[in-house]
Amino acid sequence: MKRTPLARPRLLATALSLVLCGTAAAQAPTAPSPAEYKEMGELMQELAELKASYAQEVRRLRELDMRMQALQARVSGRVAPEGVAADTAVAAGTATAPSPAPTPAPHQAPATPAQLDAAAAPSPPPQEGYASSAEDAQRAQEGYASSAEDAQRAQEEETRSVADVKQQNQALFNQRLILENSVSYNRYDRKQLTLNGFLALDAIFLGNIAIENVESDTLNYNFAARWGLSPRLTLNVDVPYIARKTVYQKGGAGGAAAAIAQEQTTGAGLGDISASANYKLFGERGFLPETVLNFGVTAPTGREPYGIPWEVLERDEDDFIRFAVPEEQPTGNGVWQATVGLSAVKTTDPAILFGNIGYVHSFTGDFDDLDNNPATTNPGEVKLGRAFYFGAGVAFAFNERTSLSISLSDRLNARARTRYENADWIKVIASDANAATFNLGVTHALNENTTVVGLLGIGLTPDAPDFNLTFKVPYML
Repeated sequence: MKRTPLARPRLLATALSLVLCGTAAAQAPTAPSPAEYKEMGELMQELAELKASYAQEVRRLRELDMRMQALQARVSGRVAPEGVAADTAVAAGTATAPSPAPTPAPHQAPATPAQLDAAAAPSPPPQEGYASSAEDAQRAQEGYASSAEDAQRAQEEETRSVADVKQQNQALFNQRLILENSVSYNRYDRKQLTLNGFLALDAIFLGNIAIENVESDTLNYNFAARWGLSPRLTLNVDVPYIARKTVYQKGGAGGAAAAIAQEQTTGAGLGDISASANYKLFGERGFLPETVLNFGVTAPTGREPYGIPWEVLERDEDDFIRFAVPEEQPTGNGVWQATVGLSAVKTTDPAILFGNIGYVHSFTGDFDDLDNNPATTNPGEVKLGRAFYFGAGVAFAFNERTSLSISLSDRLNARARTRYENADWIKVIASDANAATFNLGVTHALNENTTVVGLLGIGLTPDAPDFNLTFKVPYML
Protein backbone atom coordinates (compact mmCIF):
# COMPACT_ATOMS: atom_id res chain seq x y z
CA MET A 1 0.00 0.00 0.00
CA LYS A 2 1.49 3.29 -1.06
CA ARG A 3 1.42 6.16 1.47
CA THR A 4 0.71 9.70 0.40
CA PRO A 5 2.82 12.67 1.66
CA LEU A 6 0.04 13.78 4.04
CA ALA A 7 0.04 10.42 5.82
CA ARG A 8 3.70 10.58 6.88
CA PRO A 9 3.39 13.47 9.38
CA ARG A 10 0.40 11.81 10.97
CA LEU A 11 2.39 8.59 11.48
CA LEU A 12 5.30 10.52 13.02
CA ALA A 13 3.02 12.38 15.45
CA THR A 14 1.35 9.16 16.49
CA ALA A 15 4.73 7.49 17.15
CA LEU A 16 6.01 10.48 19.15
CA SER A 17 2.94 10.50 21.36
CA LEU A 18 3.33 6.81 22.07
CA VAL A 19 6.96 7.33 23.13
CA LEU A 20 6.08 10.23 25.45
CA CYS A 21 3.26 8.31 27.07
CA GLY A 22 5.56 5.39 27.76
CA THR A 23 8.20 7.61 29.35
CA ALA A 24 5.65 9.30 31.63
CA ALA A 25 4.23 5.97 32.61
CA ALA A 26 7.69 4.74 33.47
CA GLN A 27 8.36 7.86 35.62
CA ALA A 28 5.04 7.80 37.58
CA PRO A 29 5.53 6.56 41.23
CA THR A 30 3.70 3.63 42.52
CA ALA A 31 1.21 4.12 45.41
CA PRO A 32 2.69 3.40 48.90
CA SER A 33 1.71 0.12 50.41
CA PRO A 34 -0.01 -0.28 53.83
CA ALA A 35 3.25 -1.62 55.31
CA GLU A 36 5.05 1.59 54.39
CA TYR A 37 2.27 3.63 56.01
CA LYS A 38 2.66 1.55 59.18
CA GLU A 39 6.44 1.90 59.27
CA MET A 40 6.18 5.66 58.76
CA GLY A 41 3.73 5.98 61.67
CA GLU A 42 5.98 3.94 63.98
CA LEU A 43 9.00 6.09 63.15
CA MET A 44 7.02 9.28 63.78
CA GLN A 45 5.78 7.94 67.12
CA GLU A 46 9.33 6.96 68.20
CA LEU A 47 10.65 10.37 67.13
CA ALA A 48 7.94 12.15 69.13
CA GLU A 49 8.74 10.11 72.26
CA LEU A 50 12.47 10.83 71.96
CA LYS A 51 11.81 14.54 71.52
CA ALA A 52 9.46 14.64 74.53
CA SER A 53 12.02 12.79 76.70
CA TYR A 54 14.78 15.14 75.55
CA ALA A 55 12.68 18.21 76.31
CA GLN A 56 11.85 16.88 79.78
CA GLU A 57 15.51 16.24 80.58
CA VAL A 58 16.49 19.73 79.39
CA ARG A 59 13.81 21.35 81.54
CA ARG A 60 14.88 19.34 84.57
CA LEU A 61 18.54 20.26 84.01
CA ARG A 62 17.68 23.95 83.80
CA GLU A 63 15.49 23.77 86.89
CA LEU A 64 18.23 22.05 88.93
CA ASP A 65 20.74 24.65 87.74
CA MET A 66 18.50 27.53 88.81
CA ARG A 67 17.83 25.96 92.20
CA MET A 68 21.55 25.38 92.78
CA GLN A 69 22.42 28.98 91.89
CA ALA A 70 19.67 30.36 94.12
CA LEU A 71 20.83 28.14 97.01
CA GLN A 72 24.44 29.20 96.58
CA ALA A 73 23.45 32.86 96.56
CA ARG A 74 21.27 32.40 99.64
CA VAL A 75 23.94 30.57 101.66
CA SER A 76 27.05 32.54 100.75
CA GLY A 77 25.51 35.86 99.71
CA ARG A 78 27.85 35.97 96.76
CA VAL A 79 27.45 35.41 93.02
CA ALA A 80 28.98 32.28 91.55
CA PRO A 81 32.19 32.77 89.50
CA GLU A 82 31.67 34.01 85.99
CA GLY A 83 33.13 30.97 84.32
CA VAL A 84 31.02 28.53 86.30
CA ALA A 85 27.84 30.49 85.68
CA ALA A 86 28.63 30.73 81.97
CA ASP A 87 29.39 27.02 81.66
CA THR A 88 26.21 26.15 83.50
CA ALA A 89 24.22 28.49 81.31
CA VAL A 90 25.71 26.90 78.19
CA ALA A 91 24.90 23.43 79.47
CA ALA A 92 21.37 24.27 80.55
CA GLY A 93 20.20 27.54 79.08
CA THR A 94 21.30 27.26 75.45
CA ALA A 95 19.97 23.76 74.90
CA THR A 96 16.39 24.11 73.80
CA ALA A 97 14.05 21.23 73.24
CA PRO A 98 12.67 20.74 69.74
CA SER A 99 8.94 20.62 69.39
CA PRO A 100 7.59 17.04 69.15
CA ALA A 101 6.47 15.74 65.79
CA PRO A 102 2.73 15.30 65.26
CA THR A 103 1.38 11.79 65.56
CA PRO A 104 -0.96 10.79 62.75
CA ALA A 105 -4.48 10.21 63.89
CA PRO A 106 -6.48 7.23 62.57
CA HIS A 107 -7.83 7.65 59.03
CA GLN A 108 -5.57 10.68 58.56
CA ALA A 109 -3.23 11.10 55.63
CA PRO A 110 0.43 10.55 56.54
CA ALA A 111 2.77 13.48 56.85
CA THR A 112 4.68 14.44 53.76
CA PRO A 113 8.52 14.39 53.72
CA ALA A 114 8.52 18.21 54.00
CA GLN A 115 6.38 18.01 57.14
CA LEU A 116 8.66 15.38 58.65
CA ASP A 117 11.73 17.55 57.98
CA ALA A 118 10.05 20.56 59.56
CA ALA A 119 9.09 18.53 62.64
CA ALA A 120 12.58 17.10 63.02
CA ALA A 121 14.26 20.53 62.78
CA PRO A 122 15.08 22.04 66.20
CA SER A 123 13.23 25.14 67.31
CA PRO A 124 15.19 28.40 67.09
CA PRO A 125 16.68 29.60 70.38
CA PRO A 126 14.59 32.21 72.21
CA GLN A 127 15.61 35.82 71.89
CA GLU A 128 17.29 37.46 74.83
CA GLY A 129 14.82 38.83 77.38
CA TYR A 130 11.95 36.56 76.32
CA ALA A 131 10.72 33.41 77.99
CA SER A 132 11.54 30.26 76.04
CA SER A 133 8.25 28.62 76.97
CA ALA A 134 5.08 29.19 78.94
CA GLU A 135 6.61 27.24 81.80
CA ASP A 136 9.69 29.51 81.87
CA ALA A 137 7.44 32.57 81.82
CA GLN A 138 5.46 31.17 84.73
CA ARG A 139 8.65 30.51 86.71
CA ALA A 140 9.88 34.01 86.04
CA GLN A 141 6.57 35.45 87.17
CA GLU A 142 6.64 33.41 90.38
CA GLY A 143 10.09 34.74 91.25
CA TYR A 144 12.41 31.85 90.41
CA ALA A 145 15.94 32.90 89.59
CA SER A 146 17.12 32.21 86.06
CA SER A 147 20.77 33.07 86.83
CA ALA A 148 23.13 33.66 89.72
CA GLU A 149 22.71 37.44 89.31
CA ASP A 150 18.91 37.13 89.61
CA ALA A 151 19.27 34.92 92.66
CA GLN A 152 21.64 37.46 94.24
CA ARG A 153 19.23 40.32 93.57
CA ALA A 154 16.32 38.35 95.02
CA GLN A 155 18.36 37.54 98.12
CA GLU A 156 19.37 41.19 98.56
CA GLU A 157 15.74 42.30 98.32
CA GLU A 158 14.68 39.81 100.98
CA THR A 159 17.60 40.70 103.24
CA ARG A 160 17.18 44.43 102.97
CA SER A 161 13.41 44.73 103.16
CA VAL A 162 12.40 41.88 105.47
CA ALA A 163 15.49 40.45 107.11
CA ASP A 164 16.59 43.81 108.55
CA VAL A 165 13.25 44.13 110.30
CA LYS A 166 13.52 40.54 111.56
CA GLN A 167 17.03 41.20 112.82
CA GLN A 168 15.88 44.16 114.91
CA ASN A 169 12.81 42.41 116.36
CA GLN A 170 13.74 38.75 116.72
CA ALA A 171 16.69 37.15 114.92
CA LEU A 172 18.16 36.12 111.59
CA PHE A 173 18.63 32.39 111.15
CA ASN A 174 20.29 32.37 107.71
CA GLN A 175 23.44 34.23 108.82
CA ARG A 176 26.35 32.42 110.40
CA LEU A 177 27.70 35.36 112.44
CA ILE A 178 26.58 38.97 112.95
CA LEU A 179 28.65 41.53 114.86
CA GLU A 180 26.71 44.58 115.99
CA ASN A 181 27.97 47.87 117.41
CA SER A 182 25.40 50.29 118.82
CA VAL A 183 25.42 53.60 120.67
CA SER A 184 22.35 54.95 122.48
CA TYR A 185 21.65 58.15 124.40
CA ASN A 186 18.91 58.51 127.03
CA ARG A 187 17.62 61.76 128.48
CA TYR A 188 15.67 61.56 131.72
CA ASP A 189 14.15 64.54 133.54
CA ARG A 190 11.79 64.12 136.47
CA LYS A 191 10.43 66.59 138.97
CA GLN A 192 8.99 65.47 142.28
CA LEU A 193 7.20 67.46 144.97
CA THR A 194 8.45 66.43 148.42
CA LEU A 195 6.56 67.26 151.61
CA ASN A 196 8.55 66.94 154.82
CA GLY A 197 6.13 67.41 157.71
CA PHE A 198 2.64 66.44 158.82
CA LEU A 199 -0.95 67.66 158.60
CA ALA A 200 -2.61 69.31 161.59
CA LEU A 201 -6.38 69.15 161.85
CA ASP A 202 -6.42 67.67 158.33
CA ALA A 203 -6.05 71.16 156.90
CA ILE A 204 -2.86 72.92 157.98
CA PHE A 205 0.47 71.64 156.68
CA LEU A 206 3.39 72.10 159.05
CA GLY A 207 6.90 71.52 157.66
CA ASN A 208 9.05 72.27 154.63
CA ILE A 209 8.05 72.17 150.97
CA ALA A 210 10.80 71.42 148.49
CA ILE A 211 10.90 70.71 144.79
CA GLU A 212 13.40 68.07 143.72
CA ASN A 213 14.58 67.78 140.14
CA VAL A 214 16.63 64.86 138.83
CA GLU A 215 18.20 65.16 135.38
CA SER A 216 20.02 62.14 134.01
CA ASP A 217 22.00 61.62 130.81
CA THR A 218 23.09 58.10 129.92
CA LEU A 219 25.38 57.03 127.09
CA ASN A 220 25.42 53.30 126.36
CA TYR A 221 27.76 51.51 123.98
CA ASN A 222 26.79 47.90 123.33
CA PHE A 223 28.72 45.21 121.48
CA ALA A 224 26.66 42.21 120.43
CA ALA A 225 27.45 38.95 118.65
CA ARG A 226 24.72 36.83 117.01
CA TRP A 227 25.74 33.29 116.11
CA GLY A 228 23.43 31.11 114.04
CA LEU A 229 23.94 27.51 115.12
CA SER A 230 21.23 26.10 112.86
CA PRO A 231 18.32 27.28 110.69
CA ARG A 232 16.23 27.33 113.90
CA LEU A 233 18.61 28.37 116.70
CA THR A 234 20.62 31.57 117.24
CA LEU A 235 22.79 32.50 120.25
CA ASN A 236 23.37 36.11 121.32
CA VAL A 237 25.78 37.88 123.67
CA ASP A 238 25.47 41.58 124.62
CA VAL A 239 28.26 43.43 126.41
CA PRO A 240 27.35 47.04 127.37
CA TYR A 241 29.53 49.89 128.58
CA ILE A 242 27.57 52.62 130.38
CA ALA A 243 28.46 56.23 131.23
CA ARG A 244 26.04 58.26 133.36
CA LYS A 245 25.77 61.83 134.58
CA THR A 246 23.02 62.80 137.02
CA VAL A 247 22.23 66.27 138.35
CA TYR A 248 20.27 66.57 141.62
CA GLN A 249 18.50 69.80 142.53
CA LYS A 250 16.74 70.48 145.83
CA GLY A 251 14.81 73.56 146.82
CA GLY A 252 14.71 75.06 150.29
CA ALA A 253 18.44 74.76 150.88
CA GLY A 254 19.53 76.07 154.28
CA GLY A 255 15.90 76.48 155.31
CA ALA A 256 15.25 79.22 152.72
CA ALA A 257 12.43 78.44 150.32
CA ALA A 258 14.05 80.43 147.50
CA ALA A 259 17.45 78.75 147.79
CA ILE A 260 18.28 75.80 145.53
CA ALA A 261 21.04 73.29 146.15
CA GLN A 262 22.54 71.37 143.23
CA GLU A 263 25.03 68.52 142.97
CA GLN A 264 26.29 66.42 140.07
CA THR A 265 27.60 62.85 140.12
CA THR A 266 28.93 60.62 137.35
CA GLY A 267 29.70 56.97 136.81
CA ALA A 268 31.07 54.80 134.02
CA GLY A 269 31.94 51.16 133.63
CA LEU A 270 30.89 47.76 132.39
CA GLY A 271 27.15 47.11 132.47
CA ASP A 272 25.21 43.89 133.00
CA ILE A 273 26.21 41.28 130.40
CA SER A 274 23.36 39.23 128.96
CA ALA A 275 23.27 35.98 126.99
CA SER A 276 20.17 34.85 125.11
CA ALA A 277 18.93 32.41 122.50
CA ASN A 278 16.29 32.58 119.78
CA TYR A 279 14.48 29.44 118.64
CA LYS A 280 12.21 29.50 115.61
CA LEU A 281 9.00 27.68 116.48
CA PHE A 282 7.62 27.80 112.93
CA GLY A 283 8.12 29.86 109.82
CA GLU A 284 5.66 32.12 108.09
CA ARG A 285 2.99 30.21 106.21
CA GLY A 286 -0.51 31.20 105.19
CA PHE A 287 -1.97 33.66 107.67
CA LEU A 288 0.42 32.53 110.45
CA PRO A 289 3.45 34.78 111.17
CA GLU A 290 7.00 33.62 111.73
CA THR A 291 7.16 33.02 115.48
CA VAL A 292 10.33 32.90 117.56
CA LEU A 293 10.82 31.93 121.21
CA ASN A 294 13.31 34.13 123.07
CA PHE A 295 14.93 33.25 126.38
CA GLY A 296 17.99 34.64 128.13
CA VAL A 297 19.77 35.52 131.34
CA THR A 298 21.44 38.73 132.58
CA ALA A 299 24.42 38.61 134.93
CA PRO A 300 25.06 41.39 137.52
CA THR A 301 28.46 42.36 136.10
CA GLY A 302 27.86 46.12 136.42
CA ARG A 303 28.32 48.27 139.51
CA GLU A 304 25.39 47.61 141.82
CA PRO A 305 23.30 50.51 143.18
CA TYR A 306 23.47 49.17 146.76
CA GLY A 307 26.32 49.93 149.11
CA ILE A 308 27.52 53.01 147.18
CA PRO A 309 28.78 55.72 149.59
CA TRP A 310 26.54 58.77 149.88
CA GLU A 311 27.69 62.35 150.27
CA VAL A 312 25.67 64.39 152.77
CA LEU A 313 25.22 67.99 151.63
CA GLU A 314 22.77 69.30 154.22
CA ARG A 315 21.42 68.34 157.62
CA ASP A 316 18.73 69.93 159.72
CA GLU A 317 18.97 71.10 163.33
CA ASP A 318 18.30 67.58 164.60
CA ASP A 319 21.17 66.23 162.45
CA PHE A 320 18.65 64.61 160.11
CA ILE A 321 19.88 64.30 156.53
CA ARG A 322 18.05 66.76 154.29
CA PHE A 323 20.07 66.45 151.09
CA ALA A 324 22.41 63.60 150.15
CA VAL A 325 23.56 62.19 146.81
CA PRO A 326 25.50 59.05 145.85
CA GLU A 327 29.20 59.60 145.23
CA GLU A 328 29.04 57.68 141.93
CA GLN A 329 26.37 56.34 139.61
CA PRO A 330 25.66 52.61 139.26
CA THR A 331 25.96 50.78 135.93
CA GLY A 332 23.87 47.67 136.68
CA ASN A 333 20.90 46.28 138.60
CA GLY A 334 22.92 44.15 141.00
CA VAL A 335 20.80 40.98 140.66
CA TRP A 336 20.45 38.05 138.25
CA GLN A 337 17.52 38.24 135.83
CA ALA A 338 15.89 35.73 133.48
CA THR A 339 13.80 36.64 130.43
CA VAL A 340 11.38 34.65 128.29
CA GLY A 341 9.27 35.98 125.43
CA LEU A 342 7.72 35.51 122.02
CA SER A 343 8.20 37.60 118.89
CA ALA A 344 6.37 37.38 115.57
CA VAL A 345 6.86 38.85 112.10
CA LYS A 346 4.32 38.78 109.25
CA THR A 347 5.05 40.10 105.76
CA THR A 348 2.14 41.66 103.87
CA ASP A 349 3.75 43.40 100.92
CA PRO A 350 4.63 46.24 101.15
CA ALA A 351 4.14 46.27 104.95
CA ILE A 352 5.86 44.10 107.57
CA LEU A 353 3.96 43.55 110.84
CA PHE A 354 5.83 42.63 114.02
CA GLY A 355 5.13 42.27 117.72
CA ASN A 356 6.58 40.83 120.94
CA ILE A 357 5.61 39.98 124.47
CA GLY A 358 7.71 38.78 127.39
CA TYR A 359 8.34 38.39 131.11
CA VAL A 360 11.39 39.33 133.20
CA HIS A 361 12.03 37.58 136.52
CA SER A 362 14.52 39.03 139.02
CA PHE A 363 16.20 36.80 141.58
CA THR A 364 16.91 37.79 145.19
CA GLY A 365 20.29 39.37 145.88
CA ASP A 366 22.22 39.79 149.15
CA PHE A 367 24.06 43.06 149.81
CA ASP A 368 26.28 44.34 152.59
CA ASP A 369 24.50 47.68 152.94
CA LEU A 370 21.03 48.80 151.84
CA ASP A 371 20.95 52.14 153.68
CA ASN A 372 21.95 55.46 152.12
CA ASN A 373 23.12 56.80 155.45
CA PRO A 374 26.92 56.85 155.41
CA ALA A 375 27.02 56.62 159.20
CA THR A 376 25.25 53.24 159.38
CA THR A 377 25.55 49.85 157.71
CA ASN A 378 22.45 47.70 157.27
CA PRO A 379 22.92 44.48 155.28
CA GLY A 380 19.93 42.77 153.74
CA GLU A 381 18.23 41.34 150.66
CA VAL A 382 16.68 42.97 147.61
CA LYS A 383 14.16 41.52 145.22
CA LEU A 384 13.23 43.66 142.22
CA GLY A 385 9.64 43.54 141.02
CA ARG A 386 8.49 41.32 138.18
CA ALA A 387 8.33 43.00 134.80
CA PHE A 388 6.17 42.43 131.74
CA TYR A 389 6.87 43.97 128.37
CA PHE A 390 5.02 44.03 125.07
CA GLY A 391 5.11 45.92 121.82
CA ALA A 392 3.83 46.01 118.26
CA GLY A 393 4.57 47.90 115.09
CA VAL A 394 4.68 48.02 111.33
CA ALA A 395 7.52 48.58 108.86
CA PHE A 396 7.32 49.79 105.27
CA ALA A 397 9.96 49.01 102.67
CA PHE A 398 10.69 52.04 100.51
CA ASN A 399 12.90 49.90 98.29
CA GLU A 400 15.05 46.80 98.57
CA ARG A 401 17.54 48.59 100.88
CA THR A 402 15.60 51.11 102.99
CA SER A 403 12.65 50.66 105.34
CA LEU A 404 10.78 52.73 107.95
CA SER A 405 9.32 51.23 111.13
CA ILE A 406 6.75 52.63 113.58
CA SER A 407 6.10 50.85 116.88
CA LEU A 408 4.82 51.20 120.43
CA SER A 409 6.48 49.44 123.38
CA ASP A 410 5.62 49.29 127.07
CA ARG A 411 7.23 47.83 130.18
CA LEU A 412 5.39 47.30 133.45
CA ASN A 413 7.43 46.87 136.65
CA ALA A 414 5.97 45.75 139.97
CA ARG A 415 7.21 47.17 143.27
CA ALA A 416 10.59 46.11 144.58
CA ARG A 417 10.97 44.63 148.05
CA THR A 418 13.76 44.81 150.62
CA ARG A 419 14.42 42.90 153.81
CA TYR A 420 16.97 43.79 156.43
CA GLU A 421 18.52 41.12 158.60
CA ASN A 422 16.03 39.56 161.04
CA ALA A 423 13.19 41.64 159.59
CA ASP A 424 10.21 41.16 157.30
CA TRP A 425 9.93 42.02 153.63
CA ILE A 426 8.77 45.57 152.94
CA LYS A 427 7.74 47.11 149.63
CA VAL A 428 9.69 50.07 148.34
CA ILE A 429 7.31 52.95 147.73
CA ALA A 430 7.31 54.41 144.20
CA SER A 431 9.48 51.57 142.87
CA ASP A 432 6.79 50.40 140.44
CA ALA A 433 6.82 51.88 136.97
CA ASN A 434 5.00 52.02 133.64
CA ALA A 435 7.36 53.04 130.86
CA ALA A 436 5.67 53.40 127.46
CA THR A 437 7.62 54.55 124.41
CA PHE A 438 6.72 55.51 120.85
CA ASN A 439 9.46 54.43 118.44
CA LEU A 440 10.49 55.46 114.94
CA GLY A 441 13.19 53.53 113.11
CA VAL A 442 14.97 53.63 109.75
CA THR A 443 17.18 50.90 108.30
CA HIS A 444 19.43 51.33 105.29
CA ALA A 445 21.77 48.76 103.77
CA LEU A 446 25.18 50.19 102.87
CA ASN A 447 26.27 46.99 101.10
CA GLU A 448 25.57 43.28 101.18
CA ASN A 449 27.16 42.91 104.64
CA THR A 450 26.56 46.21 106.48
CA THR A 451 23.34 47.90 107.58
CA VAL A 452 22.81 51.19 109.42
CA VAL A 453 19.86 51.40 111.83
CA GLY A 454 18.57 54.60 113.44
CA LEU A 455 15.95 54.54 116.23
CA LEU A 456 14.19 57.39 118.01
CA GLY A 457 12.14 56.64 121.12
CA ILE A 458 9.79 59.21 122.65
CA GLY A 459 8.61 58.65 126.21
CA LEU A 460 4.83 58.61 126.70
CA THR A 461 4.73 58.19 130.50
CA PRO A 462 6.66 59.88 133.36
CA ASP A 463 8.58 56.67 134.08
CA ALA A 464 9.92 56.43 130.53
CA PRO A 465 12.95 58.43 129.33
CA ASP A 466 12.09 61.74 127.71
CA PHE A 467 13.67 60.45 124.53
CA ASN A 468 16.08 57.80 123.39
CA LEU A 469 18.32 57.96 120.32
CA THR A 470 20.07 54.81 119.09
CA PHE A 471 22.37 54.00 116.17
CA LYS A 472 23.25 50.43 115.27
CA VAL A 473 25.63 49.00 112.69
CA PRO A 474 25.20 45.23 112.22
CA TYR A 475 27.91 43.56 110.13
CA MET A 476 27.12 40.15 108.67
CA LEU A 477 30.03 37.77 108.10
